[in-house]
Amino acid sequence: MAAAPLKVCIVGSGNWGSAVAKIIGDNVKKLQKFSSTVKMWVFEETVNGRKLTDIINNDHENIKYLPGHKLPENVVAIANLSEAVQDADLLVFVIPHQFIHRICEEITGRVPKDALGITLIKGIDEGPEGLKLISDIIREKMGIDISVLMGANIANEVAAGKFCETTIGSKVIENGLLFKELLQTPNFRITVVDDADTVELCGALKNIVAVGAGFCDGLHCGDNTKAAVIRLGLMEMISFARIFCKGQVSTATFLESCGVADLITTCYGGRNRRVAEAFARTGKTIEELEKEMLNGQKLQGPQTSAEVYRILKQKGLLDNVSCDPCFIGSRPPLAPPASFSDSCVHLSCCLACLDTRL
Repeated sequence: MAAAPLKVCIVGSGNWGSAVAKIIGDNVKKLQKFSSTVKMWVFEETVNGRKLTDIINNDHENIKYLPGHKLPENVVAIANLSEAVQDADLLVFVIPHQFIHRICEEITGRVPKDALGITLIKGIDEGPEGLKLISDIIREKMGIDISVLMGANIANEVAAGKFCETTIGSKVIENGLLFKELLQTPNFRITVVDDADTVELCGALKNIVAVGAGFCDGLHCGDNTKAAVIRLGLMEMISFARIFCKGQVSTATFLESCGVADLITTCYGGRNRRVAEAFARTGKTIEELEKEMLNGQKLQGPQTSAEVYRILKQKGLLDNVSCDPCFIGSRPPLAPPASFSDSCVHLSCCLACLDTRL
């Protein structure tokens, strides 16, 4: 690791990425350990006739993905990815998980060999042998150590400075503590644990449960049914982690912000719940609802659902009772549900409604 000050680059500038940029930009101005300028890679778009990078750099606001929240002036938006990451000591990955392969291939070799990364990406990938964590993809492609950050963190609330907690998982604790120093504020409280794989899986799997919770809302099933969906979903998250995590899985990790707290928040206030509710009510495709409700951002729950189903099928676990109800139903069928009891009493009847056109 280079001597201080450490240069920081945020790879991504959506709703959550911009909220994190606000935190980091404010923090580095107070900490001599970090460079006072924070680079943020922005996928260039035209908004109201202006380049998004120009808007961010001149007006200090991401008016498309985080409107109403000013970014610190030391956060510099850069459209060229290679330029943004050049010589960065600390990389913060916050992009849709389906783009991680291309991003890593483009920036490999452009950062110091001893650079460190942290992923805020809530998703998983499929490799030849089944489950592939996003952190593993980054680690293998770039050869750098990767921590993960997951928690009950709705971006707009974080940007507004409302109190919340989050969890950093790091197999090298001192690296996790370094990112805690970079990111923690009085209203953004961080716990560091070494159960990094479980932390990361929680961030991906809770989106599937949130889709089920959204279906409950769309079908007017009531609070009792929704509570059952959340409880069953948590049990399935634990079962899935115990099967697929390489190391030991600590039940205590599920009691951190990355676990039960993030699950509750997502099932009541997250975008996956909102879009799933609209899907059940309107019959529109997920793609149509993304455009209407998410301002062009991608939903993670449906894609993660399909990936989990294929991973379970590949491993011959579709009939395994210990990981059955929540995730087997995540395979994509033809249409929104007409009622909660259309298929079966388990959570799979909620999650068996994702559109095949995803």
